[in-house]
Amino acid sequence: MENETENERVDQVKVLAPTGMLGAGFPEATIERGLALGADVISVDGGSTDSGPYYLGASQPKTTRAAVARDLRILLKAAAGAGIPLIVGSCGTSGTDAGVDWVAGIVADILAAEGLRLRVARIYSEQDTGALLERLAEGRIHALPPLGELEPETLRSCTHIVGAMGHEPIVAALETGAQVVLAGRATDTAIAAAHPLMKGMPAGPAWHAAKIIECGGQCTSDPRAGGVLATIDADGFTIEPLDPTVACTPILVAAHMLYETVNPFQMREPDGTLDVRDAVYTALDERTVRVEGSQFQVADQHTIKLEGARITGYETMSFSAIRDPHILANIDDWADLMRTMITQRVEQTIGLSEDKYAFDLRLYGHNAILGDLDPAWGPPREVGVMLLVNAPDQSTATAVAKIANPLMLHLPTADMDHLPSLAFATSPAEVERGPAYEFVLNHVVDTLAPVDMFRTEIEEVPHHG
Repeated sequence: MENETENERVDQVKVLAPTGMLGAGFPEATIERGLALGADVISVDGGSTDSGPYYLGASQPKTTRAAVARDLRILLKAAAGAGIPLIVGSCGTSGTDAGVDWVAGIVADILAAEGLRLRVARIYSEQDTGALLERLAEGRIHALPPLGELEPETLRSCTHIVGAMGHEPIVAALETGAQVVLAGRATDTAIAAAHPLMKGMPAGPAWHAAKIIECGGQCTSDPRAGGVLATIDADGFTIEPLDPTVACTPILVAAHMLYETVNPFQMREPDGTLDVRDAVYTALDERTVRVEGSQFQVADQHTIKLEGARITGYETMSFSAIRDPHILANIDDWADLMRTMITQRVEQTIGLSEDKYAFDLRLYGHNAILGDLDPAWGPPREVGVMLLVNAPDQSTATAVAKIANPLMLHLPTADMDHLPSLAFATSPAEVERGPAYEFVLNHVVDTLAPVDMFRTEIEEVPHHG
């Protein structure tokens, strides 16, 4: 594969998006078809905040190494064979430095095993707390709704903080000749927009196309069938599924602007705002959609969004199941009694007041998901009772759960004259979940330059015979 400086301008750029998340899997044949259709770059997201703060707080990947390696092996061989770049964003789920290095280690193993020689760029997005405190003191960090002014202690309490990069650090890496770009936390769209923007495609179509293909085949009639190919040009872009039996329609494509956005017509990126109010979606045939009219307004101030997580305590969980018809007919009263009894027993047994720990009691099969937003009517057939205890340390959380153990197994309703026998799902009943985390940052930093909060390392991977 020959290195390119990537500075020449072209008439169109074709972006292959194989899946919504690296490690989720895709049919290998769809990648072959994407290359046959002339893909110029492969972009894939490696992470998300969808699964909660643990992965950022603990700097651990959600996906298994085997699944990531399977996808990467196919994509690296495809990119090398076609002479096109591969861009991975938000490596290791949350985009921490350790996540980038984890994916880079997998890439190095694959390149060595396959005898491939590719230049790999690592872009680190984890932020130094001291540097952020300086920017906060300078008035360069601002809250996004619904949060208020950022306190210094909030920054200090985070175990990990990342900044969500835009396209600029990725473009900079490509322009140095990187053939594989492994980015830390990035906006989902930046990884797909970077190559088209570098090649001179207009920002409106580039960012809009990137938004539509961020989740691979989710904008198609069968999201399980693989990804899509976006062709971006001077006037708009075209979306086509990589599986020939699957379709894109104007409604499916337009609907993706509703996904994870505050405003379905506008979306802020670090360097400006995508505006699709005048976008027109047209079916070119039964499975291909053309979009024109997308605009992009460059912002007066380039900003980087911060994500940070901190430990809220340690959790222990237990789970029991109820089939007793009398309890189920009075399940809300039973749950209220359970909460009262746990509080009283913990106070009596270990002298712990309510402000020293917390617990959540959820009734699966009754109202565990929406609670009072969707009131249940009529008794359920069976209910799973989840007790989740949070305390400042693991031993206290487990002690509370163990105190609740007899209640989870035998608590009757107030009018019962016998002890019922409920069912624990596991033995032992208590499962220690370790530290629990919460997201605490929803803030942006005014940047001095688009790349000043990120660090890039480029390495030449040696050939192994």
